[in-house]
Amino acid sequence: MRFCYRLGLLLPMLLVSSLAHASSGGVDDFFALLNDKLAAVLFFDVMPGEAKMPFIVGWLAVGAVYLTFRFGFINLRMMGHAFQVIRGRYQSSEDKGEVTPFQALSAALSATVGLGNIAGVAIAVGIGGPGATLWMVLAGFFGMTSKFAEVTLAQMYREFRPDGHVLGGATQYLSKGFAEYGWAGLGKMLAILFAVFCVGASMGGGNAFQVSQALGAVQNVFPFFDTYPWVFGVFMGGAVALVIIGGIRSIARAAEAIVPTMVFIYLSACLYIILSHAADIPAALISIVHGAFSPTAVAGGFVGVLVVGFQRAAFSSEAGIGSAAIAHSAASVRYPVRQGFVALYEPFIDTVIICTMTALVIVLTGVWNAPEYHHLVVASKGAALTAVAFGSVLSWFPVILSISVVLFAYSTMISWSYYGERCWTYVFGERFSMVYRILFVMVIVLASLVSAGNILDFSDLLLLSMAFPNFLALYLLQGKVAGALRDYMGKLKSGEMERERAW
Repeated sequence: MRFCYRLGLLLPMLLVSSLAHASSGGVDDFFALLNDKLAAVLFFDVMPGEAKMPFIVGWLAVGAVYLTFRFGFINLRMMGHAFQVIRGRYQSSEDKGEVTPFQALSAALSATVGLGNIAGVAIAVGIGGPGATLWMVLAGFFGMTSKFAEVTLAQMYREFRPDGHVLGGATQYLSKGFAEYGWAGLGKMLAILFAVFCVGASMGGGNAFQVSQALGAVQNVFPFFDTYPWVFGVFMGGAVALVIIGGIRSIARAAEAIVPTMVFIYLSACLYIILSHAADIPAALISIVHGAFSPTAVAGGFVGVLVVGFQRAAFSSEAGIGSAAIAHSAASVRYPVRQGFVALYEPFIDTVIICTMTALVIVLTGVWNAPEYHHLVVASKGAALTAVAFGSVLSWFPVILSISVVLFAYSTMISWSYYGERCWTYVFGERFSMVYRILFVMVIVLASLVSAGNILDFSDLLLLSMAFPNFLALYLLQGKVAGALRDYMGKLKSGEMERERAW
């Protein structure tokens, strides 16, 4: 436990120090070495043969499928009710929290609806072919149930601090939930381990990766940033600092305004491109289905495509990771299960809808396998590849994409700063929260020194690592979720929910 505490303090500081004092090549070497060390410790291949299945990806996939059957396909049955909750139909005077259910959903979506949907999908299709799209969608569908379970637990075990702030998420249900079974020490250790991974992931996938991908897309349109990339970093750092100082309420208000706008802009552009290739849509869908089971798509055949799709879906939706539970724990609801229903919409929107739209754009425009753009796939510059796809339809479309990319990156960073800060606070206390915010802004400015490929690998390692302690809690505490769900459904069917609303 003491090791986890020290690692949590040193990891972001080591990251900032290395970024600040190294040349571009030195930083890349640092991340490459760090990736190798973490991968050797935290990941191992569980798939015999040529295809590689990291244990953590299988852990997420099996867990999501199991929970979907365990809760009777709740991800299909309660979508309508969840929409009514989002609309505010079931608001109650007994609701407690810092933000509304919709604001909590917006804050969580602002973290997941980001460059994983633009850059990550383009990378997945470029590596695994069109077939990776099908596995991404399936992973998102089953991941809806994982999100429901972790958000429900976050509401059950959240803690209201004396200053009025909510401390919730995996750190709380790991420590308190395990303690209920007499494993307080193990729960505390796993909670700190989760916090360490979350802080690292917030600096990597929630920060540096966003800056790197956004900068790559912007540089294609505005050559000024090729010469002065630090200007972009300073601009983004200042914009993020203005919001994160205000905490979850400020973040939720910003997300509530930004998320619907950026999703509308991006999906409208995607829809235009898709409709302009309407005649090719049937062939594209066939290639997606056929490619999902193609024995020659990538190393390991269809298993290799499945792994690529599931891994990118995990990075996109974060279902089973435990990150979004931190934002949802602050929502004002009377019943924990109610916010769990709201969370069903996260993987549905960001993976089932947005990732599918992005994949169709990449496939329909043909950039995913065009030889002249192969270097973008190799360099993991997914946002730049998507920009090329947009530009192949209308020359000024990359400008729209650049705006979308910057908004996506910005919204992701402000939400992930909250995730990382809550975990940092869990380990070190509220009085050190400003230290984390300063480090977070510093990483934004310095992130242009690191290549996209190494950031992507580092982000995947830390983000997916969060799933190990988180899913242990989901397995252990699934009975509590099932009991709360059973009680809620009984009240809903008896009409008690309607009487409470009327009162």
